[in-house]
Amino acid sequence: MILPPDGTKACCVPGRGAVAGAAPAPMAQRAHPSVASVVVAIPGGQGTIGTDAPVFRADGEGPARRISLRPFRIDAQAVTNARFAAFVAGTGYRSDAERYGWSYVFRAFLPPGAAVESPPQTPWWAKVQGACWSAPEGPGSSTADRADHPVIHVSWNDAAAYAAWSGGRLPTEAEWEHAARGGDRKARFPWGADEPDDANAGHCNIWQGSFPQSNTAADGFAGTAPADSFAPNAYGLFNMCGNVWEWCADAFRVRSLSSMAKARNAVAASAGERVMKGGSYLCHESYCYRYRIAARTGHSPDTSAGHTGFRIAYDG
Repeated sequence: MILPPDGTKACCVPGRGAVAGAAPAPMAQRAHPSVASVVVAIPGGQGTIGTDAPVFRADGEGPARRISLRPFRIDAQAVTNARFAAFVAGTGYRSDAERYGWSYVFRAFLPPGAAVESPPQTPWWAKVQGACWSAPEGPGSSTADRADHPVIHVSWNDAAAYAAWSGGRLPTEAEWEHAARGGDRKARFPWGADEPDDANAGHCNIWQGSFPQSNTAADGFAGTAPADSFAPNAYGLFNMCGNVWEWCADAFRVRSLSSMAKARNAVAASAGERVMKGGSYLCHESYCYRYRIAARTGHSPDTSAGHTGFRIAYDG
């Protein structure tokens, strides 16, 4: 795990770093009626990616850059458990978490004293055998009461396979940021500039309290929230920040000539890392302040965890 210069760590799990065996074969592209969703048309033109006020310089958040985009479309919500279940039912697809036999679960969601292994730098994560998209906390858990929540424990490989099957694709990082800003190039959050915190908890699903010891769940959710929770942004998109991290199409890279950036890029390239955006229900300003539009991170394409999902984009 690469840490920012100020020592602040990310809430994210360590990446797996290498694919176990060949990546799943991509599904044939086709629009499938069982995955119908609200799709929003995003105007093309000039936009902005990044920020001139980066919080984590090592992540490559800045500087702000002007971009030109063609019109495209994007799902109003992250892909839900119900939609992913339709994909699996129609294809027999096995996710990376299922192929590996485990995925990372937030330890607080497990029974006290559960005998599970944790990464040394992030002891709040637990490597749970049998955890996957359909059993988010491991054997005995299910998504029966979470059909409208975003699917989790999905890798970039899984997201790309679903996207191809559904007739779409993963958004680029530039498209994701452009859509999240809702037409306001200077927007810090999808809803504007209002800073969410432990008391001001009405904008998004993030952590409230002292991470990782105590979550007051002032926003109403300790884990994932339904994919259409909270107010949408000006384009009508839900939960572009908070709730779950979202995979993008791009390879992760820091645009800098510094020695730190070169080292980070070497690690990312060797693992084939892909960009993730938006932060999750585990983000808090005191620790993982990455629920900002410009914030970003990267992980290997076979990495999965209980706070990682995706949404689909489509050519205009």
